Amino acid sequence: MGASETNSSVRKTKTAPPGEYDVSTSKTDERIARQDYGESDVYHNVKVDELPSYLELKQQVDAEIARMNWWESYGIDSMIHLGAVVAAVASFFIMKSDSLAVCAFGIFVLGCCHHTLAVKGAHLAAHRAAVQSAPLNRLLGYFFSDMCGTFPSEAGVTIHVKEHHPYTNIIGKGDSSTWKAPAVPTYLYLFFAPLIIPVITPFVGVALQWGQWLSLLTFLTLASLGLSINFYLFVYVSGFSFLQAVLLTLVSRAVLAIPYIHVNVFQHIGLAMYALKDKPKKIYQMSTGVLNLSRNPLLDFCFGHSIISAHVEHHLFPRLSDQQCLRVKPLVSRYLKEHGMAYNEADYVERLGVFMHKYTQLMVQAPPISHFVGIQ
Repeated sequence: MGASETNSSVRKTKTAPPGEYDVSTSKTDERIARQDYGESDVYHNVKVDELPSYLELKQQVDAEIARMNWWESYGIDSMIHLGAVVAAVASFFIMKSDSLAVCAFGIFVLGCCHHTLAVKGAHLAAHRAAVQSAPLNRLLGYFFSDMCGTFPSEAGVTIHVKEHHPYTNIIGKGDSSTWKAPAVPTYLYLFFAPLIIPVITPFVGVALQWGQWLSLLTFLTLASLGLSINFYLFVYVSGFSFLQAVLLTLVSRAVLAIPYIHVNVFQHIGLAMYALKDKPKKIYQMSTGVLNLSRNPLLDFCFGHSIISAHVEHHLFPRLSDQQCLRVKPLVSRYLKEHGMAYNEADYVERLGVFMHKYTQLMVQAPPISHFVGIQ
C-alpha cells in the first residue's frame, strides 16, 4: 500500500470518505493528505516549497534506461508477443483433441495469448513503446488492437493516451468513470458482467469510430480479417462447426475478462480524485492517483508490467516499455518515498476485498474530490 511514514502531528479525520484526501495547513506550511482505500489509513506529508522535481526523477530514469540494451528494453517483450502468436496457433491443434480437459486447456492457452496481444501488445503500441520505431508501433497497433482485439487502435490512442493519462483521476476527464456501471450489483459487476466484454467490444469500437468513415472502414476491414482467420482455424484446424467457432471465440476471449476489468478499476478508483481547475503537478497527481498491484506471473505476462506491477512508473513515464517500467521501479519507489510522497501498492486479493466491501462508495456514488490547496 502507501509507503509514506505517519507523522505524529497528523490530524486524523474520521469523517473523510474513502478515497478522499483531507488536506490541512500547519505553521510550517505543510499539506497533509489522508487516503483510505482499505482497512488502514495512509498519510502523506508534503511541504509546498519542497515538492520533489519531476525533471530530477526523469533524469535519473533516463540515465537508468540508457544502461539497458535493445534486448532488455524491447527484445524480451517482442519475444513474448511473438511467442503469443505461435502459442495461439498451437492452441488450435491442441483443441483437436477428443479429451474435454485437453480441449479446455487449448481454449485457456488461446485466451491468454489473445490478451497478451490485444491488451499488452495493443497497450504498448498505443504508447509507442512496443518497439523503438514510431511507424512500426502504429502498424503493430493495427495488428494488436484492430485485428486481434477487435477494437480500433485509433480510438484506443484517443481515449487512453490522450485523455486517461494526462487527466488521470481528474473528475469528468480521466477518472475511470467509463468503467462504472452503477445499476449493476456488486457481485454481478465483479464476477459476471466482464464476461460480455468480447461480445460488446466490436460494437463499442464501431460506435467510437462512427462518423470517421475512413477510420471506421479500416477498423471493420482489419477486425473482420482477424475474426475470419480465427474462425477458419477453429473450423479447419480444430474441427468445430462455424457456430461452435463463434461461441468458442467468445469463450476464449473471456478467459481473462474478469481480471481485466478488475485491474482497470483497482488501480485508480478509490484513490485521490481532483478537479481540473485544482489539478496538482504531475508527480503528485500520479503518485496519489495510481496504484501498483503485486507481481503476478499470469497477469504480468498477459497484461504487462506497465499495467500490473509497474503502473505508477507507467503513468509517470508512459513512453517506457514493460521491461523499462520494471527496471526503473526500484528507482521511482525510492525517490518518491525519500521525498515523503505516496507510492501506492496493494495485493490483487486485497483490492478485490476492498471493492467487494465498499462497492457502493467506490463504484456507485460520485467520487469525492480531494481537497488540494496551494501546492501548485
